[in-house]
Amino acid sequence: MKQKKGLITSLFLFGIGLFTTINSLAQEVKITSEMAIPQDTIRIFEDKIVLNDATQKYPQFKVGGVFQTRYLDNFKRGVDINGMHYGDGEGTNNSFEIKRMRVSMNAKVTENLEVVALVNLADFKSDPKTKVLENAYAKYTLNRYLQFTVGQFRPLFGMEETYPVDVVKSIDYSNSYYLFGDNGWTSFQIGAAITGSVDLGNVPMSYGVSVTNGNGKNKTDNDDGKHYSSRLLFNVDPKHKINLGISGGVGEVQRQTIYAVGAEASAFFSLGHRWSIDFQIEAKQGVNHQMYFTQPVEQRIGDMKDYLMKSFYILPNIRYELGMNKLQAIEFACRYEYLDGSAHVNSNARQTWVPMVSVEFLKNYGARLQLGMQIDNFKTSVEHTKSYNSNLAFLQFQCRL
Repeated sequence: MKQKKGLITSLFLFGIGLFTTINSLAQEVKITSEMAIPQDTIRIFEDKIVLNDATQKYPQFKVGGVFQTRYLDNFKRGVDINGMHYGDGEGTNNSFEIKRMRVSMNAKVTENLEVVALVNLADFKSDPKTKVLENAYAKYTLNRYLQFTVGQFRPLFGMEETYPVDVVKSIDYSNSYYLFGDNGWTSFQIGAAITGSVDLGNVPMSYGVSVTNGNGKNKTDNDDGKHYSSRLLFNVDPKHKINLGISGGVGEVQRQTIYAVGAEASAFFSLGHRWSIDFQIEAKQGVNHQMYFTQPVEQRIGDMKDYLMKSFYILPNIRYELGMNKLQAIEFACRYEYLDGSAHVNSNARQTWVPMVSVEFLKNYGARLQLGMQIDNFKTSVEHTKSYNSNLAFLQFQCRL
């Protein structure tokens, strides 16, 4: 019996030793095999650092905004601060105003996907239903050549769509920007867009193609027609930032065809160590269907295509760098604009001069003070309307968050 137990114990110990030996040999074979095959360090770096960076946390949030307050005084007696002629009636010739109190949030959901929201709280001063919400879109970036945007955004049509109002070289966007916005081509619209940039030889080119409802902010479409627009921009001289662009679009409103076209140019020139000058030039033309459909049927003259809006503006801006800690630069600008909302039917062209001086306290217009005047001259001043000559002085303070 004792001999039998001893045999079993010996076999058990022999089995353990054999398993340990085999396992050790297997580990040596594995190590030898791994040492024989070199590691792909580039693949490991891309996988762990570029594609699956453990230190990169999502979502990421960025909050910003801009505050603009101003004092307005119309030197043209009988015309209020909104340009409305009131004659001997009651009107407001001067007032303090909060023009914009914008708050923005950019949420980066992944490396390629971001969601953007922008509201203007100052628009609560009037009916806010289709005003307060400005940007509300998602953007997916595949690469520099191709990005997709859906939601409410500013479709690319002209130069002024490419930068926010707080970096405008004048007091505000041009009159034509707002008129073409009323007709669905510019400003905030709901739809989808494809954007990107490519190099045509040595010339960088950016593009944008969009389809929108074409009836403004925070609205569902009021018919089945859509606005289809596009823009091409060519950087022909990077040294002097000379850009040339064209825009065009077609659409359908109440089963009638509309269109709009535009051309633009911009440039920058250094005039020495502290002085510089830049130019912006833009011209647009399109069907003013908004004017056509807001008129009573019996007052309409001709067809919708006869209501043609035409515009042109040039904006030179001279900058002097002060280089002080609390005073960065001073700028002198004067925009001239010609705008006719209906060039072929009851034409009443509007010419606008906006001379302005601005002082920049923080870089990139982080804080600045603007002083100037908007001088409007109509071909014919129409009493008790906004089509009346006006001299509106302004003093505006701006702070970017």
